[in-house]
Amino acid sequence: MLEEGTKAPDFSLPDQNGEMHRLSDYRGQKVILYFYPKDNTSGCTKQACGFAERYPQIREKGAVVLGVSKDSVASHKKFEENYSLPFTLLSDPDKVVLQAYDVWKEKSNYGKITMGVIRTTYLIDEEGIIIKSMGKVKAADNPQEMLEEL
Repeated sequence: MLEEGTKAPDFSLPDQNGEMHRLSDYRGQKVILYFYPKDNTSGCTKQACGFAERYPQIREKGAVVLGVSKDSVASHKKFEENYSLPFTLLSDPDKVVLQAYDVWKEKSNYGKITMGVIRTTYLIDEEGIIIKSMGKVKAADNPQEMLEEL
């Protein structure tokens, strides 16, 4: 996990509509950058819907939400449409950003070791500095925790 007080790595990734986004596009705003394992799974859906529910308050506090997983643009589009998600989902199938943010790790699932995304959320300030990093977050609690951090 990246340390608080460090500069957040910039990136360029496509969103659910195929449009490119860079972290630097969001200078001047706080960014809740959250990494999640997979679209349309129970935990990831809880987390995304939690951010969607709180999105008006998050925007009032001058922040945006960006969700990142290795799922495809098409998968993100379906996820967005299924749950009316009002924020940006970024597709990182090559895992470049997942690795840059140190969230692509070994995981143990029923004793089997696999590689996957460790659910992690970063709060990045207006200048691109990580001001809060939370690893192994609980999907259902994370949106409220991040709203309180703002």
